[in-house]
Amino acid sequence: MTEFLQNLLLGLLLGGVYALAAGGLTLIFGVMRVINIAHGAFLILAAFITYSLWDVLGIDPLLAIVITTPVVFVLGWVTYKVLVAPIRTAPMASTVLLTFGLALVIEGAMGEIWGNNSTAIRPSYADESFAFAGLYLPKAQLYGGLVAVLVLAVLWVILTKTWLGRAIRAAAINPSSAELVGIKVTAVAALVFALGIAAAGAGGAITGILYPFVPGSHYQWIARLLAIVVLGGMGSLNGAILGALLFGVAETMTSAYVSPSWATAVPYAIVFAVLLIRPQGLLGKRMREDAVMA
Repeated sequence: MTEFLQNLLLGLLLGGVYALAAGGLTLIFGVMRVINIAHGAFLILAAFITYSLWDVLGIDPLLAIVITTPVVFVLGWVTYKVLVAPIRTAPMASTVLLTFGLALVIEGAMGEIWGNNSTAIRPSYADESFAFAGLYLPKAQLYGGLVAVLVLAVLWVILTKTWLGRAIRAAAINPSSAELVGIKVTAVAALVFALGIAAAGAGGAITGILYPFVPGSHYQWIARLLAIVVLGGMGSLNGAILGALLFGVAETMTSAYVSPSWATAVPYAIVFAVLLIRPQGLLGKRMREDAVMA
């Protein structure tokens, strides 16, 4: 029972980190109907920036989030203004191709700057654990999970308790009506895209401690994040959080009780099984194809 509880806690902590990154991806889709294939590339870019801050300046990687996140926010805003805004109303396939190409460009830039060798962020507490009531919780995962929850809480406050949050919800539900009451939907879209990328940036700073990474790691991450978002329901932040927690627990339990080699496959099998029963995801809503393409 103790082992099961420990694995459950580790899975939930991991799921919290996944939720942070996936939340940004589903937020962008929920407001803009844009599937950002470059989301994983921005996450890995944030991990490399965090690595440099830790390796060169000695800044703790979790504290470096206060630097990494604003930097990635600005990159997201510029990306939207320069690349995404001109084709935002184009068919969804256009933005998928655009962001996929952007992911390749970011991957190449990271390879030129940091090289293609495996990189890891190893702060002093990376190999330390807390012992409590027979449980052993790695400090890196515990700290990372708590920071992810904190950032998600800040994002939730922004979305539910501020004027910007109300504008975002209005733009997501009915852009035309939002324009009529004075909300500049184009400006809101730019902020949403930047916020979503910033969430990926914060997630990248944390995942850089938990996993080694190379520029090409973004393929694994975008596959994982898309699976989480689809599992939870496209456009649903609560769904992304639920899907991420389930995904993290499934990975951890599979690794502990089946085999680490199956830890990646089993969560995807769960996604497939859920979608066979509920195609719109756990908390998603059915949407007409013509509405998605609007």
